[in-house]
Amino acid sequence: MANKTSNKQNNVCFEEALGKLEVIVKQLETGELPLEEALDKFSQGISHAKLCFERLSAAEAQVDKILQQENGKLVERPLNLVEGN
Repeated sequence: MANKTSNKQNNVCFEEALGKLEVIVKQLETGELPLEEALDKFSQGISHAKLCFERLSAAEAQVDKILQQENGKLVERPLNLVEGN
């Protein structure tokens, strides 16, 4: 089952994951959720936060590659935001 969840998350873009995380945070901040539901939402939030962090790290690594100098000239490479590349 974790594999299905992982595959589902790979298809979620950064903006969608961030939006879902924001909704979850707002729901948790109300303090009105029953404990079990709050724990479930917290777990989902952690997953979305992890996905956002991974996507940002990948984007940062690609930006670093673009900015690397080669023979005194700026090297530009295509920005590939596909997970796992």
